[in-house]
Amino acid sequence: MASSDVARQLQDKNARPLSLSGHVGFDSLPDQLVNKSTSQGFCFNILCIGETGIGKSTLMDTLFNTNFENFESSHFEPKVKLRAQTYDLQESNVRLKLTIVNTVGFGDQMNKQERQDCSSFHSLPHVLCGWQSGDATVVIYQHVVDYIDTQFESYLQEELKIKRSLHNYHDSRIHACLYFIAPSGHSLKSLDLVTMKKLDSKVNIIPVIAKADTISKSELHKFKIKIMSELVSNGVQIYQFPTDDETVAKINTAMNGHLPFAVVGSTEEVKIGNKMVKARQYPWGVVQVENENHCDFVKLREMLICVNMEDLREQTHTRHYELYRRCKLEEMGFKDTDPESKPLQSRFEQLKRLHHDEKSKLDEKRKMLEDEINTFSKKKAATELLQAQSFNTNANIKKDKDRKKQTNTELCPLRRMDSTFPPFLLLSPSSSPSSSLISYAVSI
Repeated sequence: MASSDVARQLQDKNARPLSLSGHVGFDSLPDQLVNKSTSQGFCFNILCIGETGIGKSTLMDTLFNTNFENFESSHFEPKVKLRAQTYDLQESNVRLKLTIVNTVGFGDQMNKQERQDCSSFHSLPHVLCGWQSGDATVVIYQHVVDYIDTQFESYLQEELKIKRSLHNYHDSRIHACLYFIAPSGHSLKSLDLVTMKKLDSKVNIIPVIAKADTISKSELHKFKIKIMSELVSNGVQIYQFPTDDETVAKINTAMNGHLPFAVVGSTEEVKIGNKMVKARQYPWGVVQVENENHCDFVKLREMLICVNMEDLREQTHTRHYELYRRCKLEEMGFKDTDPESKPLQSRFEQLKRLHHDEKSKLDEKRKMLEDEINTFSKKKAATELLQAQSFNTNANIKKDKDRKKQTNTELCPLRRMDSTFPPFLLLSPSSSPSSSLISYAVSI
């Protein structure tokens, strides 16, 4: 909570100040908060935007005094990719879950003729914002915008759940964006202006001049002034170190005047005098990374990590995420006050009733469908039973006929004789056997 908010609450008319006659113990609340935060750990997410080979990975290794897992990137990537790597770091008894998001292929897809310097954002041609792939124009910065919005959306969905678990939710929202500017010494590229303009309402932008040891001090000073002038004239809002807290107001005010920071990164150590220091060694001399006369690396580390890391986290939540959340809820139909002056709760109750009515209708349809299925199943079973009974009846009738026929045949042997002898050989009451035989012989 900001100090101004605390002051407003203390000056509230409903709060009546009272004096305590003895020790109570709630003065230990800050210690309790510190202990709880220490046990839970912290998270911090950094987005590094810049061209391939500009020194993003090296600067991250130098800032946190370690060697992160780095991947070599090609200058011929077909599109911009964002690669996120999460690490668990610990310093003393403080644990930090650090996520570094690197832009792979950023700015490498543009034609050399299109990558020209521009002093006015309003005069930028649209073609400078993208590269041609067939008939479609792909906006380079849109991949970065989509990634930031995706992290906001994930947090919003977790926040809207009935059973939330934000205490152990891995917050992936971007807290700081280090925008690496090529040390051209002239002015910002059009892509830089467009990208920062699109991102300034979504993330805390801290511009840095990469590889600052490649230009002279006088050129560097002029380049800083030129960059800040272009940012102001084009309405780009970069992160300003807070000055409302008296404990850091003086140093933050001074550091705001040094933006953008001109940095040099290196993990190699060179012996200077009797000690080893991080530096870059050239034939003409040595550039010490932590020497403030050589570059602004120490200033960046102090402002980013030691002094304002918590403010960056707070600004991400209270400013950038709240803006995204408000816009999304308004798209969903939620408003603090609608045209009929109904509060948010009334709107919620209305949507809840609509949802309940729709659910009831669906339940009725489901019940009707289940009844139809049950009726059909019963009819099908009855039909199958009738068919089985009819089949059994026909089989029994056939068996009875066959059995009756066999019985009749066994009881009447003369019928078999009738079928084997001629009829005139059969004896009759008026004829004798001899006359029958004679007649049979004559006929033959």
